[in-house]
Amino acid sequence: MYTSILVATDGSELSHKAVTSGVDLAALTGAKLVILKVVPRYARTYFEGSIPVSMDDSARIEQQWIDDGQLVVNAYKAAALDKGVNAEAVVVQSDLVAEGIISAATKYDADLIVMASHGRKGITRLLLGSETQHVLTHSHTPVLILR
Repeated sequence: MYTSILVATDGSELSHKAVTSGVDLAALTGAKLVILKVVPRYARTYFEGSIPVSMDDSARIEQQWIDDGQLVVNAYKAAALDKGVNAEAVVVQSDLVAEGIISAATKYDADLIVMASHGRKGITRLLLGSETQHVLTHSHTPVLILR
């Protein structure tokens, strides 16, 4: 059924459920699992909404975000390996989370993207948008959304 499943996490409790379900699905189908966390790039100019900092400081902050993200996906990878699932832990940098997920799905030849809904409703959803909605409407890879 599936040979490669990409599961996206932001480290939240809701995305934890998505990762757990992704691991279980990979175990059932024998698929390889790619566990992905997208981290932002550090804004480098005033116009990007940040206080200007030195390049060394911004590089240090970005590296910290990458390292923190890697800890998250490595923990999920260890849990997947314990269940006999071939898993890879990946952190990518992108200011556009949905595009980072879609690009990773293409890069890793994913047959399925598994991710959580964010749980926003009504006007909050309209104002803030939805990364999940963006992936769902722009990805050529099927998407399984968990609540």
